[in-house]
Amino acid sequence: MYSTLAHAKQFLVPHVHRNDAVSSPFGLDLNFSGLNIHRENVFLDDPEDSSFTIVSDTRYSSVRSFEDLKLSPEVIRALYVDMGYRRPSKIQAITLPMILTPPYKDLVAQAHNGTGKTTCFGLGMLGRIDPGLKAPQALCICPTRELAIQILEVLQKMGMYTGIKMECAVPSVTPSSTSVRDRAPVTAHIVIGTSGTVHKLMSYKKLGVSKLKVLVFDEADHMLAEDGFRDDSLRIKKEIDKFSPHCQVLLFSATFNEMITKFIPRVMKDYNQLFLKKEELSLEAVKQYKVYCPDELSKIDVIKNKIFDLGDYIGQRIIFVRSRTSAKMLHDELVGDGYSVTTIHGALSVEERDKIVKEFKDGLTKVLISTDLLARGFDQQQVNCVVNYDLPIKRGASSSTRDPPEPDYELYLHRCGRAGRFGSKGSVFNLLCLDTDKLVMAKIERHYNIQVPEVKISERAFQGALRAAGLL
Repeated sequence: MYSTLAHAKQFLVPHVHRNDAVSSPFGLDLNFSGLNIHRENVFLDDPEDSSFTIVSDTRYSSVRSFEDLKLSPEVIRALYVDMGYRRPSKIQAITLPMILTPPYKDLVAQAHNGTGKTTCFGLGMLGRIDPGLKAPQALCICPTRELAIQILEVLQKMGMYTGIKMECAVPSVTPSSTSVRDRAPVTAHIVIGTSGTVHKLMSYKKLGVSKLKVLVFDEADHMLAEDGFRDDSLRIKKEIDKFSPHCQVLLFSATFNEMITKFIPRVMKDYNQLFLKKEELSLEAVKQYKVYCPDELSKIDVIKNKIFDLGDYIGQRIIFVRSRTSAKMLHDELVGDGYSVTTIHGALSVEERDKIVKEFKDGLTKVLISTDLLARGFDQQQVNCVVNYDLPIKRGASSSTRDPPEPDYELYLHRCGRAGRFGSKGSVFNLLCLDTDKLVMAKIERHYNIQVPEVKISERAFQGALRAAGLL
């Protein structure tokens, strides 16, 4: 049945009172009396304006604070004291009761990039762990090494006082690393990894799943897409079903196209659903612009004279390209003219990729050229400008064919979502050169029912665009 937050008031979840001093099983005396915890949640005051469609045959209570959940005081302390949380975001307030309330039904959840999805499933995993049981109890699968490492770092912060052990299952950095066949069995409580490495660990019986309580697919539309990681994902799910048939499955993403939503019932049977309404998918909080460039040399000049020079007044920038070849070409053009830029794509070694991401996250580099390797899930608060040097098109599409290529609508949304994280200001510049670029952009505008304004190639016009985006 369809329900809104106005109907979701049945279960009242016990919580830790903020004035209580709590003795933890790990020898920590946690006193919440000195914390400035805000219990109000403005998102819940006007439920009829909710941007979500909720499909469930169970009524849940939304929460106004993390204390309203069955979370350990150690996790509560990390959230408030070390991570600076004040209250749950809208999606956290809605989905966490769904995830943490018995009988722990499966969930498909969609929300904007940068609204706290990782915290949703991270707390969902942490809240189900028995620290005394030394075996994998929660597993998170995601599409890239970079995203897996990022999720691990977030969960380690949330679980720093709990004694819960975590492990990242991604391709080895060095060839001399112990082979999967010879390594010790995984005993970490939580495992986050890419589908290939996780499947390999399971194939060699190094990653047992008999105690598994929670299975998460982050960027789930890509993990279940036919041209994504569907085969590995289904093999992992099938193996888990053999040994842990009641394992809770959580699917999270900012996008779910029609093909994926039709496929989901093959993976999940009785599940709650939370989807953004179509009109909410345009990322209006991030200002999007289109820039008509007469030729490719003009596109490069825009990067140099506008994105770099004016960018000194704003934060970090990510420039998305369609291929490794384009990445190398643009990198060489910029570096050759003395511009400081780093570039990441799938052909680099894992050591190089780790180094480039770390330098960017540490703020040592300001401009990053990337293929779609970082289009999904990459979280860097200081990024407030994204440039689509090439617009994203569906795989197999080619501008040489008679028909114009089909845009990758979901990927466009994910790219834009790298800017304006957690409600901060952001801008997106789409550089259009070929006639097919203009057709693809027009399709994107029609699909999301938006009108992307044009910015002329002048310093005054770009300053005005950045000012309108709240960046100047």
